[in-house]
Amino acid sequence: MMKFDTVKKNLEARGYAVRVFSTGKEAADYLDANLDGKSVGFGGSVTLDALGLYERLGTHNKVMWHWKWEDKNAARREATTADVYLTSVNGLAETGELVNIDGAGNRVAATLFGHEKVYFVIGRNKLAPTYDEAVWRARNIASPQNARRLGKKTPCAVKGDRCYDCKSPERICRGLVTLWGPMMGMEAEVLLIDEDLGM
Repeated sequence: MMKFDTVKKNLEARGYAVRVFSTGKEAADYLDANLDGKSVGFGGSVTLDALGLYERLGTHNKVMWHWKWEDKNAARREATTADVYLTSVNGLAETGELVNIDGAGNRVAATLFGHEKVYFVIGRNKLAPTYDEAVWRARNIASPQNARRLGKKTPCAVKGDRCYDCKSPERICRGLVTLWGPMMGMEAEVLLIDEDLGM
């Protein structure tokens, strides 16, 4: 099992609740057991999709996700007012900073305000030794993979190797948010999973 000791300690020092799981299934079981009768918003996340959380939580919670709803904008709006919000990150520094890049802004906005609690569900592949390397990962690994997955015609999607800081109208990297700690008045819990999950 991967050693999450340092990042766990640093996240806790910043005010996050942290849990470590061996598998994504264990993390999904934990969320399924702890979220009941809540409204749950989802941020765009390959990790959350892979864990089947929308379907599982939807059996006993009201769930909103633009990946699953026909009216994507309605789902985004409703998700921003949910009791609880689930998302992942594009990069997690071992020093405890959480890094996300967003195109529409709904996902990063929801990590900043409006919920009782936010859960960050993070696979080991998102971990980087330093803040600068976490930002580098978000820009040069996660973003090109997401642009390619979405079929965007951007240099990073075509070449799949790095960020070109392009001016393409299809660019999905419109804003970068770093969380140095949970926002005031909103609980935040980080679930660290010893599997490669997401991009």
